[in-house]
Amino acid sequence: MTKYIFVTGGVLSSLGKGIASASIGTLLESMGFKISFLKFDPYLNVDPGTLSPYQHGEVYVTEDGAETDLDLGHYERFTSITTSQANNWTAGRIYASIIEKERKGDYLGKTVQVIPHVTDEIKNAIFAVAKDVDVVIVEVGGTVGDIESLPFLEAIRQMRMEQGSKNTLFIHLTLIPYIPTAGEIKTKPTQHSVKELREIGIQPDVLLCRTDRFLSKEIKSKIALFTNVAMESVITAKDVESVYEVPLVFHQEGLDRIIVKYLDLPERRANLENWIEMVDRIKNPVDEVDIYVVGKYTILADSYKSLVEALRHGGMSHRLKVNIKWVKAEEVEEGNESLLKEAHGILIPGGFDKRGIEGMIKAVTYAREKGVPFFGICLGMQCAVIEYVRNVCKIKDANSEEFDSSTSNKVFMKLTELKGIDLMGGTMRLGGYRCVLDENSLAYKIYGRKEIVERHRHRYEFNPSFQEMIISNGMKVSGINPERNLVEIVELQGHPWFLGCQFHPEFRSKPFSPHPLFSSFIEASYKYKRRR
Repeated sequence: MTKYIFVTGGVLSSLGKGIASASIGTLLESMGFKISFLKFDPYLNVDPGTLSPYQHGEVYVTEDGAETDLDLGHYERFTSITTSQANNWTAGRIYASIIEKERKGDYLGKTVQVIPHVTDEIKNAIFAVAKDVDVVIVEVGGTVGDIESLPFLEAIRQMRMEQGSKNTLFIHLTLIPYIPTAGEIKTKPTQHSVKELREIGIQPDVLLCRTDRFLSKEIKSKIALFTNVAMESVITAKDVESVYEVPLVFHQEGLDRIIVKYLDLPERRANLENWIEMVDRIKNPVDEVDIYVVGKYTILADSYKSLVEALRHGGMSHRLKVNIKWVKAEEVEEGNESLLKEAHGILIPGGFDKRGIEGMIKAVTYAREKGVPFFGICLGMQCAVIEYVRNVCKIKDANSEEFDSSTSNKVFMKLTELKGIDLMGGTMRLGGYRCVLDENSLAYKIYGRKEIVERHRHRYEFNPSFQEMIISNGMKVSGINPERNLVEIVELQGHPWFLGCQFHPEFRSKPFSPHPLFSSFIEASYKYKRRR
């Protein structure tokens, strides 16, 4: 029978429920159990696709083209699973499904209510990812006490009643702050958070206590007494240098053994030797390299979460520490190209709208002319091609239709099927698409194969009428989507490393299998550093 682990959070947001859930998945997989994940987000947006990165961080794109919460990226990086649309549900999507059924008459005249209709829909989403797996890890977004999350908490409360205590486990992530002026660790926020959870009918079985130090037996005993949780189930979720240490800390605290005990699973030894070796590579690099990311959303690093991790993975493959320097595109736009002079590699990530575009284009010019390794992703590739058409092909008003709809030289144009469609949500080329590589190219050398599949998230495509022009002027088109003859990869020969791709390779990078483009980019950047 499938077992269910429910992860909730208290006191405040951003404590790391996603990393905690992913780490629990790591422990279970290391013991040989087959797992699945589900993230519930209580907000009313149907998906995060239209949310500002400042509001919600990055939008993680799945293979089947779903725009999802960034925590799904953690799930994929920490485990072997591939997520899909089924692994992320928002309150908006739940309610949209219910209203659609009501309009079709599926409820046969009944009054549609939060209980049982909303809670049943939530449980149906859980059961949908529970087929053929041993354990489903369900993360409930938000913080206990938020009005938005009440239907989700009620649904998982019902799950305990219906599935039984041996098949359900409640894990609550909370905060244990240290007050420097008093020199004390404070347990009161955790006590109040558990009290709120118990008031709605959920008694946590395990507490993950986020703190900056390991908790003593005395502190754990006090927490256990006031929360009605067994002392052995009060787990220190200690701050660490790298998120990839979290599974090792949980293992050290005995979380894997507690989960097996509570869920009556077969006792197995967690095999985390590969994680221990990986953390050693992270903590003991042979050298470091500085990558400058010129972007729009640099104030909030979570806006580029998968990108940051993919760069780190690329560094780990060469035992290098990657120092990421954030550069606001607007600052470069003001003529401050000198901000890039210490870069060993320059990367322009994805994004939307025209803000900062001219700064990104100046960064491309700097990388191209100075021979600095350059990596352009999605919007970054568009900037690379526009820069080349302007400055090498001498078409000065070259631009994208997204940035200047009046230009007569639209190097990038809106997808044909989106002409006349003004809806923002879900109206993009999303998910995995094939790309065929030119065998005489850097891309082919990096991938080592003729055909690849990568994930996309964009509305604008390269205008094929400019293809012959850029090729005749020295830019190589090295990757093409065979179904629609769309340009996927461009590169410059004779440059140390200059590549732009229309897709988002960061979504496929994992710590044990770094994406080849990132690994190659970091290697080239390190070589540039050594030469300089």
